[in-house]
Amino acid sequence: MAGPLWPRTRRGSTDEALIKSVYEEHGHALLAYATRLTGDRAAAEDIVQETLIRAWRHSEVLVNGKGSVRGWLLTVARNIITDRYRAKAARPPEVSGSPARPPVEADHADAVVDTMTVLGALDRLSPEHRDVLTELYYRQLSVAEAADTLGIPAGTVKSRSHYALKALREVFGEGKRTGRPSQQPGGLQEVVA
Repeated sequence: MAGPLWPRTRRGSTDEALIKSVYEEHGHALLAYATRLTGDRAAAEDIVQETLIRAWRHSEVLVNGKGSVRGWLLTVARNIITDRYRAKAARPPEVSGSPARPPVEADHADAVVDTMTVLGALDRLSPEHRDVLTELYYRQLSVAEAADTLGIPAGTVKSRSHYALKALREVFGEGKRTGRPSQQPGGLQEVVA
């Protein structure tokens, strides 16, 4: 664990003076380097601040005379930037709160309402008409395949699908006038071919 942030001894005041002189000498170059790597001035300023905090915690590295102080600072800054990019890559992507960008996934509420409306309309059809439409449109069978599955002639499948679609149009036509499909059977059950 790193040491405390605030100096408690007289040595702390010398460390503070050391960091102040390091910032005056290398701060501009460090900020330019971090800005170039991140492409973001605000993020670069945070990187410089974190670099100076680490330099303050390890002030012995700055005064031991081994190697370049600027080189050490730039390496620390690069490591901080690398750590931030890795941490960001490990997290799920952030959600944009901008209304200008549409959501990644469209709202499925309209599809649910449409499905409920169609199911309600299908419930108003006779079982024979509903079965034909289920085979033709839901299971996507051909007329001949639907006829085999239902055990009726292909002509009957065509006729029932015609009358079933006509009845659905009537239901949805009533819904346009009232805003919802009619709740009265309206002769839909009687239209059986």
